[in-house]
Amino acid sequence: MRWSWLWIALCLICPAVVDGGKVLVYPVDGSHWVNMKVIIEELHSRGHQISVVRTTDSWYIKETSPFYTSITLNMDSGFDEDFIGMFVAQLLEIQREGKSVWTRFKLEMEQGQKSFELNEKATKVLEQVFENKDLMQSLQDAKYDLVLTDPAFPGGVILAHYLRLPLVLNVRWTTHGEGHFSIAPSPLSYIPITGTRFSDKMSFFERVINVLNFGLWEYLIAQYVVPSYDALIKKYLGPDIDYSSLFQAADIWLMRVDFVFEFPRPTMPNVVYMGGFQCKPAKPLPQHLEDFVQSSGEHGVIIMSLGTMIGELPHDLADEIAAAFSKLPQKVIWRYKGDRPATLGNNTLLVDWMPQSDLLGHPKTKLFVAHGGTNGVQEAIYHGVPILALPLIFDQHDNLMRIEVRGAGKIVDFFTMNEDTFFQGIQEVLSEPSYMMNMQKLSRLHRDQPLKPLDNAIFWIEFVMRHKGAAHLRTESYRLPWYSYHSVDVMLFLVGVILIVLATFAGLIRCLCSVCVKTKTKHD
Repeated sequence: MRWSWLWIALCLICPAVVDGGKVLVYPVDGSHWVNMKVIIEELHSRGHQISVVRTTDSWYIKETSPFYTSITLNMDSGFDEDFIGMFVAQLLEIQREGKSVWTRFKLEMEQGQKSFELNEKATKVLEQVFENKDLMQSLQDAKYDLVLTDPAFPGGVILAHYLRLPLVLNVRWTTHGEGHFSIAPSPLSYIPITGTRFSDKMSFFERVINVLNFGLWEYLIAQYVVPSYDALIKKYLGPDIDYSSLFQAADIWLMRVDFVFEFPRPTMPNVVYMGGFQCKPAKPLPQHLEDFVQSSGEHGVIIMSLGTMIGELPHDLADEIAAAFSKLPQKVIWRYKGDRPATLGNNTLLVDWMPQSDLLGHPKTKLFVAHGGTNGVQEAIYHGVPILALPLIFDQHDNLMRIEVRGAGKIVDFFTMNEDTFFQGIQEVLSEPSYMMNMQKLSRLHRDQPLKPLDNAIFWIEFVMRHKGAAHLRTESYRLPWYSYHSVDVMLFLVGVILIVLATFAGLIRCLCSVCVKTKTKHD
């Protein structure tokens, strides 16, 4: 009897666990894979079996791994290093033409066109997957517990619905924009559209621009994204399935930001914030890097990286950056794969790769020169290192604007800067204590949580496994037609009722007036 009570007590005290769940991962390559891999490794460490879908031209996603079994599709996705390198180079070249409405329009059109090309290729990959009967049968026979996917491309979302499996999104972006806009109410009066570079405190004219940008974005989605998938969805999922509703029907949205970084905004019960989930305490540096860092003395170290997609720069810009670095008393570690800049100083070490998080966590690191990718920004917040920002493409301007608004970094216009302006930017962030103080405040806020972001993410993935989904957290608003969602029908009904009441009242008054007039006439 005593053992029975002990067993009951243990069951009440210990949290529910999932024994060896099976997860099908449909990832996105490049920097998106870097953070997906963190979740995969943690799931593997907890005893889950992971299968990862990849293509033969996968860039970061390796075929063999101790953490997962790969399902390699015998086809190219088109999302490889060569394509991305060429695309990024084109975007940089357009922006170097100067700041104008025409330049911005060209930039948006180029991004829209390349998005269309990638989505067309993604559609062909999906079609071949669905037409491969042996592959589809093996996926169904595997009896997965859920699909984990990055919805920057919708392949995993569509596949999950086809297989009728619970769906968890590792998300900041969907194919059609920032993730919140797909799932949560997003008033344009204080929620800036990505690309506007506005904060949540907009003037009247900024709100006008914000609304116009929203309209342009919706047009680009309708023009370049949705048509790529409409026919495929109707063919394999059914004629009544709507493209947007596939995303909104996801069980859990693991959002790669938190409200230390993001502006306050409405959200939903099935959105789980895990900003900084990839961040860890710094580990010791390789000996050659530690020796270089220690050689900086009291001046400390600056590190610079422009992320996974931008390994090299136009020669003239690289020379300007190197010349500015050479004038500093600090040592500099610069991740750079291009030709050695002619103006490189003895204080600067060029590397093909560096342990970025470990360097950010080193006590001698004083400044992070960064392009503004979400991963790098979150690591800088975690370790409390201020940023000198060089935003280049995509969401980087908006990410870094959030840091600048909070006084934790400074943005330098990459396309108009020279040696002097870059040097002055570095000096300002290094010499003004408020930048370091504000970033360390963000770091304290970020770390002050009851549960680590990665543990929170894994809990909700396992929650979906345990309960075969999370339908009770999912809004059904996406099933409503637009006029019901915005209560247009209700407003028209109420306006109609009011008009009927007013018309009835006016009719009664008219009748009373007529009676009074007739009565008066008779008396006369």
